[in-house]
Amino acid sequence: MSISQFDPNGVGINNGNLFGFPYTLEEAEIVIIPVPWDATASYGKGTSSGPQAILDASTQLDFYHPKMRNAFDTKVVMTPISAEWKALNDKLCIQAIDYIQFLEEGGKIENAPHFQDILDQINEAQSVLKQHLAEKTTELRQQGKIVAVLGGEHSTPLGLITALAEKESFGILQIDAHADLRDAYEGFEQSHASIMFNSLKIPNVKKLVQVGIRDISQMEVDRIESDDKIATFFDWDLKAAQYKGKMWAEQCAEIIAELPEKVYVSFDIDGLKPFLCPNTGTPVAGGFELEEINFLLFELVQAGKTIIGFDLNEVGVSSDTDWDANVGARALWNLCIATKLSQKK
Repeated sequence: MSISQFDPNGVGINNGNLFGFPYTLEEAEIVIIPVPWDATASYGKGTSSGPQAILDASTQLDFYHPKMRNAFDTKVVMTPISAEWKALNDKLCIQAIDYIQFLEEGGKIENAPHFQDILDQINEAQSVLKQHLAEKTTELRQQGKIVAVLGGEHSTPLGLITALAEKESFGILQIDAHADLRDAYEGFEQSHASIMFNSLKIPNVKKLVQVGIRDISQMEVDRIESDDKIATFFDWDLKAAQYKGKMWAEQCAEIIAELPEKVYVSFDIDGLKPFLCPNTGTPVAGGFELEEINFLLFELVQAGKTIIGFDLNEVGVSSDTDWDANVGARALWNLCIATKLSQKK
């Protein structure tokens, strides 16, 4: 379908591209790379199918946006979902479930060569995945594209963050129920629970601003309290202040003030209230309405920050409903619009 035939007011067309948009990779301003991976997920599986579910749901959106006239002119393209990586993920997930159950039953990996082999396979696969993503990001950035990742579990964007940091320094705005500051959780070097621990190793990641954290270990709290590169806005503190009359707009201003001019947004869908993402890998009571996060994103833009890339992760699937994907597609749409608006060209 050509651009001239595209009707933003018509029926969504399942043309294989996100939102049914007619743009090619060459034309794209924003390129979203789907990563169908959830091998290290330690509670619920299924987020590896999130990219396909969001793609399927995305054509049901309408494309008026109150923050941008003719928002449908935003040239967004999603690259094909890798069947090879999805197949490898599904194979390793079966083995990972047994391995994680072994740990939960008190097993010690040093006494179990079979499970050590499984762990090594997953760590090696993730290392390759990270390298491939970093190389693809660099290639697209050289073409002037803004690059984003659609997971999958929250470990998936590490290659993107690594590649971005090769060229510029920035801060990360993390929307999440979890701090993700664990070192190689369950032995997985790139665990979904370690994405921010690994990101903070990268010299050009200058600040991590976490919003909505409400399920956290003592070790992670200790890290937050001892590291001036981390500013954490715990869900319980945000809510307590609101109950006493503080406005979300005031809190957003405080969050944004912690960030440098260039910002990478990492959005774990479990940062939202669980009724919005019931099939996410690790749901936690509490959290935000999607509208609250959208407000934060556009306040970030209004404050003059530039979004240099983003990810959306942990969108689960269910045979009973496409609700998670519906919400995920709308979250992704707002990330795209906020990113486009933030560009200073």
